[in-house]
Amino acid sequence: MTGTVSREQVEAVRSAIAGVDSSDAPQTLDAFSRDESLLGDFPPQLVVFPRDTGEVQAVFRACQAHAVPLTPVGARSGKSGGSLPLHGGVALSLERMNRILAVHPEELIAIAQPGVVLDALHKAAEAHGLFYPPDPNSSDWCTLGGTVAENAGGPRALKYGVTRDYVLGLEWVLPDGEVLRPGRRTIKGVAGYDLVGLLVGSEGTLGVATEVTVKLVPLPKVVMTALVPFGSVGEAAVAVSRVLLSGLWPRCLELLDDVALEAVRGRGYPFPPGAGACVIAEVDGSREEAALADLQALADVCTRHGATEVVLAQDREQRARVWEARKLVSPALKALKGHKLSEDIVVPRSRVPEAIERFKAVGERLGLSVATYGHAGDGNLHTNVLWHSPADKPRVDQALAEIMRITVELQGSITGEHGVGLAKREFLGLELAPAMIDFQRRLKDFLDPRGLVNPGKIFAPRQ
Repeated sequence: MTGTVSREQVEAVRSAIAGVDSSDAPQTLDAFSRDESLLGDFPPQLVVFPRDTGEVQAVFRACQAHAVPLTPVGARSGKSGGSLPLHGGVALSLERMNRILAVHPEELIAIAQPGVVLDALHKAAEAHGLFYPPDPNSSDWCTLGGTVAENAGGPRALKYGVTRDYVLGLEWVLPDGEVLRPGRRTIKGVAGYDLVGLLVGSEGTLGVATEVTVKLVPLPKVVMTALVPFGSVGEAAVAVSRVLLSGLWPRCLELLDDVALEAVRGRGYPFPPGAGACVIAEVDGSREEAALADLQALADVCTRHGATEVVLAQDREQRARVWEARKLVSPALKALKGHKLSEDIVVPRSRVPEAIERFKAVGERLGLSVATYGHAGDGNLHTNVLWHSPADKPRVDQALAEIMRITVELQGSITGEHGVGLAKREFLGLELAPAMIDFQRRLKDFLDPRGLVNPGKIFAPRQ
């Protein structure tokens, strides 16, 4: 979309949805002007807080009627700029639609609204002896709707998969305000096109979910976590690949490189002295003996490939401390240099060691620190470029472009779980052929012909 949204247009929307809570207070507009991407401030002109599907529908229709851009917003925890109101207009916050509507243990499903914080859904499932596996690092504040929009993953994706693998059905408001209910409540079902698969991961560009039906699985009875230090990140990356080649299938294999370890040590976590990298390995199952056998086999593989020791967490508290260190990595890295740019590229598992080596070489050549950590077990790496001052930014941009090029060269993907959003729209053409991008643009144009819903995301502006 092009052009400036006038105050009169926004006021017309406000009048049309007079029954929906809204705010244009400066502090509210400021709060909704940014997310965790650190891509800049883009304040909306109005923030609306619907409480049900009918109110969401009314907001969409009013924005279409008055040609006002509409940006869906979850918890603003995203790192791709997906919820930034690039063209002002209306920010649609779904935070007040935050009820878990039902948990059906006998059907292994739960039904919830999009504003439910993910950890609340985890706890609701666990109260019934069930398990909702997707676990992004921000699960204590990100929302179900946001994870649906971005098809979020997390450490457990190695064994259990990502959000799309658990969404069975949706109540969905299209850009024109029409409400659809794609999907089903059953595990199997192939009637018609897979519209749920299309809408999950659409980054708020094709509408929003107002209700989500998710699949649950039995809660594992046993979980075991180990910290495995290595002398170098190269050894750790090779060991991760060898663990999977051995036939083992842990639920998590998280890698922290030397820079990440340095950052977290600065926050007080006592990683073993001399470790140049660490792997957090976690297994689960229904029997303690089987889980312990898997962990022992994993330890043997890691030891053969450079692990200096294997430290088993002895209880729930120690497990929580290990994972707390993992959650600290992102803020700790930012504190090292003052600025960081976090990526979430994916490469084939066998190429993880090469990818890490080449990313570090890019940093060394450009005089920048590059940290790599994340979900090495499924090839999803969080590569962070760290820098001191705004004067470094041109070199940072060059490093990012080279990292994206290397990723695609290694037959990988420019994003594994954060989405394209604003952050990576200029790189989409590295991965997708022009015909593929054109096909997706046509889908967007068909459902949102005026380009009013989350404009400027995924696709670079047309020339």
